[in-house]
Amino acid sequence: MEDSEALGFEHMGLDPRLLQAVTDLGWSRPTLIQEKAIPLALEGKDLLARARTGSGKTAAYAIPMLQLLLHRKTGPVVEQAVRGLVLVPTKELARQAQSMIQQLATYCARDVRVANVSAAEDSVSQRAVLMEKPDVVVGTPSRILSHLQQDSLKLRDSLELLVVDEADLLFSFGFEEELKSLLCHLPRIYQAFLMSATFNEDVQALKELILHNPACFLPQVTLKLQESQLPGPDQLQQFQVVCETEEDKFLLLYALLKLSLIRGKSLLFVNTLERSYRLRLFLEQFSIPTCVLNGELPLRSRCHIISQFNQGFYDCVIATDAEVLGAPVKGKRRGRGPKGDKASDPEAGVARGIDFHHVSAVLNFDLPPTPEAYIHRAGRTARANNPGIVLTFVLPTEQFHLGKIEELLSGENRGPILLPYQFRMEEIEGFRYRCRDAMRSVTKQAIREARLKEIKEELLHSEKLKTYFEDNPRDLQLLRHDLPLHPAVVKPHLGHVPDYLVPPALRGLVRPHKKRKKLSSSCRKAKRAKSQNPLRSFKHKGKKFRPTAKPS
Repeated sequence: MEDSEALGFEHMGLDPRLLQAVTDLGWSRPTLIQEKAIPLALEGKDLLARARTGSGKTAAYAIPMLQLLLHRKTGPVVEQAVRGLVLVPTKELARQAQSMIQQLATYCARDVRVANVSAAEDSVSQRAVLMEKPDVVVGTPSRILSHLQQDSLKLRDSLELLVVDEADLLFSFGFEEELKSLLCHLPRIYQAFLMSATFNEDVQALKELILHNPACFLPQVTLKLQESQLPGPDQLQQFQVVCETEEDKFLLLYALLKLSLIRGKSLLFVNTLERSYRLRLFLEQFSIPTCVLNGELPLRSRCHIISQFNQGFYDCVIATDAEVLGAPVKGKRRGRGPKGDKASDPEAGVARGIDFHHVSAVLNFDLPPTPEAYIHRAGRTARANNPGIVLTFVLPTEQFHLGKIEELLSGENRGPILLPYQFRMEEIEGFRYRCRDAMRSVTKQAIREARLKEIKEELLHSEKLKTYFEDNPRDLQLLRHDLPLHPAVVKPHLGHVPDYLVPPALRGLVRPHKKRKKLSSSCRKAKRAKSQNPLRSFKHKGKKFRPTAKPS
């Protein structure tokens, strides 16, 4: 497609209500994907678009979808029906897509209604919402298929626009069979958008499934924008650091966080949920507060964790990406990860699309399993013209795999993408005994109890179980009086960094996290009593002895 003069939103022929919503969002000009995709979509073309994470793909399909729906509403009176369907791989992405569409539909909310049916636990209320026939339905393939099979959702006679967001993740999440079954419930002709951060074999297979149009009424356009999949080096700095052993990885991470060498909010990525808790309990030994985004917990709890991170309650979140839920191998059972680690929720990945605010650094504590996974992780930082850093920890045995990732990132530009992170490990050797001490405290039993403790807390505070516990108070009593869980023994002295342990080159430049020790109530009372005790508070002023005059 030939480049033409850049178009602003006001020159795209959009409904004034959409333009007002765009203005309220502070978008002065469309991004590259929006500039290219919106006019083509408004012409009725099928689109396969690739653009990097954080480039505005959601608005690129939401704006033409809303324009189409509003155009239908302004003509002759038509029957209310579901005309738009948005498929996403995870519940969190469904929630975010719904939020973006609703923001763009702020001034036409009466004319366009959006429903999110991704949460399995709300199926009864979802059926009631679907009976009212919202204009747009957002959900994961499994939930959409479930409603289609129950006849609570009917699309064969009404669907006009199908969107598949984050298309390259759908097959990785094991949705291939659901997608094939779902397509049998759709009409023969509809406009379709496939939005993806990468083009791979899965996307090609999806293209053949979804963009195939036997009547050839709608032409197809592939948008492969000539832009890097990640921001340039002036915005995103990418580093690699070679650690000789697994212990060195823990040691380096401890030094980076405890000495505040990594500033701002950070995301720590590992490859299994068990590793997430191992890392959290390890950092907890040094009074470094972190939280784990655990897919075993309900969606609301995960969203609460993200909200707390965005509000600054935590500076570090530990997460796993989509690949933990199972390698993208056809026929592999969804929900299984490496070494039999059960995936928490096959629709709960966070590698992409989750709205983490102002992330300064992404730390790949475990090497991403694929180049696509690296791109998805790195896409969490350096968003909206903000700077960011990606630091990847790599063992000597993983350097070949890292080279493959760098080769894909570099493309035609053969220059190095991942620069070596200049750090002298010998400078932090003084911390090694502390690191070993903390690693010994984080046992398999401690990890298991940490996971159980979170689930137990979730059960005790669950609104949905409140009625059950009212009817079964003994169960609540047993849960509350169960044996206390002790994830790991925290040694207070490890939270303090003596000055002599700080590397000489960094003394005066860094301020290790120091927690001011709070006195207990008994200590405060003892201190107050001591000050009020006249025998202990008496001070001899040292006046010279003056003998009294002898009587004459």
